[in-house]
Amino acid sequence: MIIIKLIGGLGNQLFQYALGRNLAYINQTEFKLDITGFETYKLYSYSLQNFNIVENFATEVEIAKIKKTGLWKLADKLKPHYRRSVIKYKGYDFEPNILKLSGNFYLDGYWQSEKYFKDVENIIRKEIALKESLPPKYSELINKIKNSNSVSIHIRRGDYVANKKFSAVYNLLDEKYYQRAVKFIAEKISNPRFFIFSDDIEWAKRNLDIPYPKIFVSGENEMKDYEELILMSLCKHNITANSSFSWWGAWLNQNPSKIVISPDKWFNDKISIAKDLIPENWTRL
Repeated sequence: MIIIKLIGGLGNQLFQYALGRNLAYINQTEFKLDITGFETYKLYSYSLQNFNIVENFATEVEIAKIKKTGLWKLADKLKPHYRRSVIKYKGYDFEPNILKLSGNFYLDGYWQSEKYFKDVENIIRKEIALKESLPPKYSELINKIKNSNSVSIHIRRGDYVANKKFSAVYNLLDEKYYQRAVKFIAEKISNPRFFIFSDDIEWAKRNLDIPYPKIFVSGENEMKDYEELILMSLCKHNITANSSFSWWGAWLNQNPSKIVISPDKWFNDKISIAKDLIPENWTRL
């Protein structure tokens, strides 16, 4: 059995699910989700219930059986890292040994690279689809997205500004990044129309000076996070923030000729360069 810990926002949970799903496919074994961390995690809650995922939840007994206690836990820690029953990985680089795991194990990490699930991309795309269609209130917006050279722009500020822990880790993107990204895309496609998504839409309205048609999407209709994600994915091209949420909005975009712009600098420290986080066919600015 494989148990993977889900924690963080929707984007993080999707990365965690995708790795677990691939490992279950490789090992042809049972795969379960540990969502017990949300009992004490105050920032976000479990967010995958609206997708067509394999939704099997691990029980406390099943989790405890793999995690072990006492001398068994100590003995497990003495093993080489990738032969342990509990694998904790807090880095951001792709670790290929993870895909060689077998037997019963518990995974705790963020796993932010498509390399962890590229081989089952078709399965992941089918399962990270909504169980139900977007509500009718979005019909007009969807028509505008589908009938134009649509480009999503995602701006994340909220917790990157308000949460000291997050602001210490993540690079806060300014309007200059978005201006460069808009210029880059406008030179590649004709008649672009920009659809702007943000957790601080008022900042976007004040600071995003785009000389092209644009629609500020977020802040309307009490939009849910999974709805916002799917709407971003419907755009023909994407400009992401340094956010796993907008990463998935771009990755789920099925346009074969899509242009995806992502920030070159995701983190504030000089060590974490996110070299495996951005797919090779995306453009870093």
